[in-house]
Amino acid sequence: MSELPSGATGLPLSGIRVIDFGTTIAGPSATRVLADFGAQVIKVETSHRLDTLRMGTPYAGGTPGPNRSGYYAAYNAGKLSLTLNLKTPAARGVLQKLVEVSDVFLEAYVPGVMEKLGFGYDTVSGWNPAIVVASHSLQGRRGPRSTHRGYGQLAGAVTGWYDLTGDEGGEPVGPYSAYTDFISWPFLSTAILVALEVREVTGRGQYIDQAQVESSLQFLTAPLLDMQMSGRTITRRGNQEDYAVPNNTYPCKGDDRWIAITVRRDSEWRSLCFVLNSDRLTDSLWPTFADRKQDEHALDDLIASLTREWDPFELEQALQNHGVPAGVVTRASDLLADEQLAHRNFFRRLDHPEIGAHRVHAQAFRISGVDSGPAFPAPMLGQHTYAICQDILSMSSDEIAELTAAGVFE
Repeated sequence: MSELPSGATGLPLSGIRVIDFGTTIAGPSATRVLADFGAQVIKVETSHRLDTLRMGTPYAGGTPGPNRSGYYAAYNAGKLSLTLNLKTPAARGVLQKLVEVSDVFLEAYVPGVMEKLGFGYDTVSGWNPAIVVASHSLQGRRGPRSTHRGYGQLAGAVTGWYDLTGDEGGEPVGPYSAYTDFISWPFLSTAILVALEVREVTGRGQYIDQAQVESSLQFLTAPLLDMQMSGRTITRRGNQEDYAVPNNTYPCKGDDRWIAITVRRDSEWRSLCFVLNSDRLTDSLWPTFADRKQDEHALDDLIASLTREWDPFELEQALQNHGVPAGVVTRASDLLADEQLAHRNFFRRLDHPEIGAHRVHAQAFRISGVDSGPAFPAPMLGQHTYAICQDILSMSSDEIAELTAAGVFE
């Protein structure tokens, strides 16, 4: 039996209650930011069909388990967990009670799943006309591909990201992980906040239909416009860009250590040559941008032979001191030790019953006078079921016990 944890008071979203049927990354990321700024987010799960991230590596201590995923811990910090098996008849009454006292209902299933379970928008809004219902799916709730199911890796291919990433003439190499999940969720959280503001004026809830594919296309404006204006189709070409040369990652001293360098101006080019200090690399040999662009591959090879002699952090500092845009290709260990991130308190230390002490990311913005969360670690599966039923839904111990025996809270 677990009491409901108390978060920080006085935050902008204090008093807002969110029912979170989100899974994996996009939906949980949207509700995570709501939780960080004061909303009470109740993640509804079932042991019969775990959120994909609960079994996502890495695991604490390398031991698998539904409560041991660091991935899950990061995107669900500051939330409560209610286990509810929607396929049991009595679950309907429990969910209805919860909807009646909530402000936001988010689901991220394949379109039609919630309707088949009996919890579509018409039903949910009928229980609470003031609730904001948000549906997140791969390609939206309507249209010839609305039932298309899959994760961000698939959406990365469908939206064209895979065609853009990789070596020139090589095979498509997708961006990291479920890339479109990571870039689409801010649209969802923003839409929810707008709908809540509209509700303050009208008194009625809203329905939000978000397509991950469409949200991700927002970030491909430049190549889409290029195709329309010039007829050119931009495709894989490694790190080459029209506006910069050299522009690549280069090896440094150490085990698999690299630095990114990008040069757009002649002054930056002269500074790069000065710092690397080699007779083989002089600004007089390639005085113009056009000269450098023509010999881009040879220049990359030459620069790589020189950067290998440098410590990546020392080279980064030297180049930046001379006005050359450069940055070490960091690892997780570098980020956790980064003094700028530490100064901004970006990583928050939490203590989890199974994971133990760990750090999760905060939000990427600060609001004056607001100390946002997460206030407590991600929940154990079903950790707050009893407390939610008792304290939020005003159910008696006998009623909870009866529903438990019927398999409702599994």
